[in-house]
Amino acid sequence: MRISTTSCLCHILVCLCFIQRCYGASHHNPADKVTIAKNQTKLANGETEVHHRPKRGWIWNQFFVLEEHIGPDTQYVGKLHSNSDKGDGSVRYILSGEGAGSIFIINEVTGDIHATESLDRERKAHYILHAQAFDRNTEKPLEPKSEFIIKVQDINDNAPTFPDGPFVAAVPEMSGVGTSVYQVTATDADDPTYGNSARVVYSILQGQPYFSVDPKTGVIRTALANMDREAREHYAVVIQAKDMAGSVGGLSGSTTINITLTDVNDNPPKFPQKNYQLYVPESAQVGKPVGKIKANDEDLGVNAEIKYSIINSEGAAMFSINTDRDTREGIISLKKPLNYERKKTYTLQIEGVNSHLEPLLSYLGPFKDTATLKITVGDVDEPPVFSMDYYIMDVYENARIGREVGAVTARDPDSKNSHVRYFIDHSEHSDNYFNIDMDSGVIKTTQSLDREDKPWHNITVIASEVDNPSLLSHVPVTVQVLDVNDNPPEINKDKEVIVCENSRPGQVIQTMTAVDKDDFANGQRFSFSLPSGIPVNPNFTLKDNEGIYCTVSVSGTKIFHKTDCHCTFVVV
Repeated sequence: MRISTTSCLCHILVCLCFIQRCYGASHHNPADKVTIAKNQTKLANGETEVHHRPKRGWIWNQFFVLEEHIGPDTQYVGKLHSNSDKGDGSVRYILSGEGAGSIFIINEVTGDIHATESLDRERKAHYILHAQAFDRNTEKPLEPKSEFIIKVQDINDNAPTFPDGPFVAAVPEMSGVGTSVYQVTATDADDPTYGNSARVVYSILQGQPYFSVDPKTGVIRTALANMDREAREHYAVVIQAKDMAGSVGGLSGSTTINITLTDVNDNPPKFPQKNYQLYVPESAQVGKPVGKIKANDEDLGVNAEIKYSIINSEGAAMFSINTDRDTREGIISLKKPLNYERKKTYTLQIEGVNSHLEPLLSYLGPFKDTATLKITVGDVDEPPVFSMDYYIMDVYENARIGREVGAVTARDPDSKNSHVRYFIDHSEHSDNYFNIDMDSGVIKTTQSLDREDKPWHNITVIASEVDNPSLLSHVPVTVQVLDVNDNPPEINKDKEVIVCENSRPGQVIQTMTAVDKDDFANGQRFSFSLPSGIPVNPNFTLKDNEGIYCTVSVSGTKIFHKTDCHCTFVVV
């Protein structure tokens, strides 16, 4: 006789319960029977409920049904039975509740329950139904309606999954073995309380020998020392989760963790070559860039930042170097003017050093490199150079036209020593008081100069090379006009002096001064006197006060009212 596996499993799990309302909480061996008084029902809490009715009661098994049943036949669930049933077919069994009549059907005569569909525990774990027993002849209930549960028993039909995968993680390069990188967690929809269907074990399918995974926790760790980002930056690690504790036949799922090695400063800067050459014309401007140099660093970000410096005194005296933060190049600039005729070459020892160091990786150092840069100064046809930055000359006023004032000199600084010619820049001054000899640079007057009119003259002299007239130099020349005594003194006086008629003799009635447009180094001094050849008025006296000023006072007797008195004097 062949017995189906399903039937065997169901009978093995059967236990008997005799309650009016059963929720499947108590499990009993199907061989054990419990006797309940015909007028009592044993409740779930162990108490009994007394019924005043004929002696009868339910007899049924705790029902289980395996999920995912496959086959053409219905799956046997269990049997309902009343102790009133004598097996003569007089009892009719009725089933109601969740899935009754569709998922679950009952044989009204025998009380056998079958499942007509394949059930999924993960969708619904149990069904609550109600059983009734009627007398087939009278249609009177033999048993009150009682509730019972059919539990869907789990099988391993769900593979572990990683709902949030794939994942992204990062770990610093050169990390030690065992450094934690990431933790993955798989979920299994099977019943974790029944068997090993949901017990997951992790393993690594791809990513060895670089990484490992803890089989219980899913923590991914580095498994290889000194992994170098510059050699390989990205890793795709595939992790598998297998249920049934990893045993054969278990279901599995996998996910990918994309791991990136982040950069640390483990590479020193390196100049591509040890010797460089640079041509710089002598006309290069001070403070302006004249060239650049670059060291390479395989690291990223701040780990690749380089600070450049000139470490020899010869180079540092004439040139400076600064780092361009965008290009990480060393920009070389001129500190002092170059002169091809004085020095034609310079040698620079340039050092590149990482700005940010990693103390734990100092054993990989030193994190610097040096290179030699030879700078060749190029000869440039330069404009003439004056012997002085500016000139100050002087000439007396009223000098004859053509009088020599002074001379300027300029020379060609280049080795060919080209002849120089001179010009006055008349575009800045409309009045042409001077001219210059184009060959000798001698400046002469072209007009008579008057110090009192203009004591200073500013002119600009231009020098150019005969061989290259486009190369010009300019120099300021200041000419001071010296004074000569060519202006008579002038008396400062009021037009009229009023004298009272009762003024006493010796009383000062007027103080007079004089001015002169000419220049006197020690101050202006004059001689005051009454003019000769003109009658002298005896009523007044003139007194010269050391050539600075003079006073007029009354000297005569009484001055009559309404008498005009005139006094004339001269100043020299």
